[in-house]
Amino acid sequence: MNKEINILNSNRNDITDAESLRQLEFIEKARDYVSDKEKELGRKLTACVVTFGCQMNARDSEKLLAILRLVGYEESESENADFVIYNTCTVRDNADQRVYGRLGACSNFKKKNPHMKIALCGCMMQEQTVIEKIKKSYRFVDLIFGTHNIYKFAELLCTCLESDRMIIDIWKETDKIVEDLPVLRKYPFKSGVNIMFGCNNFCTYCIVPYVRGRERSRSPRDIVRECEKLVADGVKEVMLLGQNVNSYGLDFKDDDPNKISFPELLEEVCKVEGLERIRFMTPHPKDFSDELLDVIERNPKIARHIHLPLQSGSTEILRRMNRKYTKDSYLALVDKIRTKLPDVAITTDIIVGFPGETPADVDETIDVVEKASFDNAFTFIYSKRTGTPAAGFPDQVPEEEVKENFDRLLKVVQETARKQSEKLTGVTEKVLVESVNEQDSSLVTGRLSNNTLVHFPGDESLIGEMVDVKLANCHGFYFTGERV
Repeated sequence: MNKEINILNSNRNDITDAESLRQLEFIEKARDYVSDKEKELGRKLTACVVTFGCQMNARDSEKLLAILRLVGYEESESENADFVIYNTCTVRDNADQRVYGRLGACSNFKKKNPHMKIALCGCMMQEQTVIEKIKKSYRFVDLIFGTHNIYKFAELLCTCLESDRMIIDIWKETDKIVEDLPVLRKYPFKSGVNIMFGCNNFCTYCIVPYVRGRERSRSPRDIVRECEKLVADGVKEVMLLGQNVNSYGLDFKDDDPNKISFPELLEEVCKVEGLERIRFMTPHPKDFSDELLDVIERNPKIARHIHLPLQSGSTEILRRMNRKYTKDSYLALVDKIRTKLPDVAITTDIIVGFPGETPADVDETIDVVEKASFDNAFTFIYSKRTGTPAAGFPDQVPEEEVKENFDRLLKVVQETARKQSEKLTGVTEKVLVESVNEQDSSLVTGRLSNNTLVHFPGDESLIGEMVDVKLANCHGFYFTGERV
């Protein structure tokens, strides 16, 4: 393997899984194709990976980019590259439209560069209507694959480089997990770690179970091993990723020696030497256990931040969403969390405009925001997704009413978050420094355990370090401070 590229799991000694080793063979093969094309064109080839959606997609993109780098492409920020891949999301319609818009612009690049290859992958590609639209209106696309076979990218890349026709490889479902693949991390000091895939909850508005499939948990041994390798590679913080991490391990058979719960897995990851901070995303309120709270309380490595999606404060709307909890049970859980973990930050997701939602339902949501004192809330306007039950509900809410409700909710969210942030003024906290500040190069930007951003004087030598910072001034969603 190319010694100049520092990519985790790029050598055979790092890999034990047979399918991953097989994909390394395709990486070698693709490298020959890229090398031949470089000689033909007299220059290096470039590749651009564009990511839409969640942190699991971002993690997948790190694998895609690692393979492109290993076969010889140079990374480019420009979509006017020799190989462009869009890793798509389909949770909301605007993400779909952005992909189609980018494809339209990309077609102009391809007219000027006939060697250019364009690939699409991710959740959006699991929808048959999308595939039909691309086949009809975007015939210049070279490669399409989905969420279940992303581990085959090296193999599919070879096929794509060998062919002038559109390659489509979509799996409806899979029970296979292949994670021991090359990864080129965006940050050398922090990383996501997939612990499970898919979702069994079937919220009526959500397309994820249909495009990501049913829940499949990774072996706890493999997860811990990956964390150990990441620490050896310089990582100080990991985020354990799953659509509902609370469901981790429920798909293991009762007699499986791997069968452990998410709290037990979290405790095992805490034992990894050299790992300084652990996050997880996303737990579901319906099965957030006392055991999980106990593990967080006794392990200071676990970040004091819990993202707990609410979606609506109306019990009736929650029932129609199939969320399996009520307004009162959600608030009781928040009280329990804040009692057990007084220094924790709780953030949430809220949907406005779900079918049948009235202004009175939005009042219920506002009441939860005020009582729960969220540190931040990500508010979204409901997006109808074809194939979900809610898309067929007859009582869709008029756009003007949705916008009015959204605006009044947002004001309360922002005011509540500001009040929560101000409580930390004057406190000294440990900060993981992530970057030089984009607006002022005399400052660096870091993140607290509770996920709040802080900007303070420093230089790039601090990036990746844990430092103590006094939080001097609150600016709503972030602080300015001074290193102690």
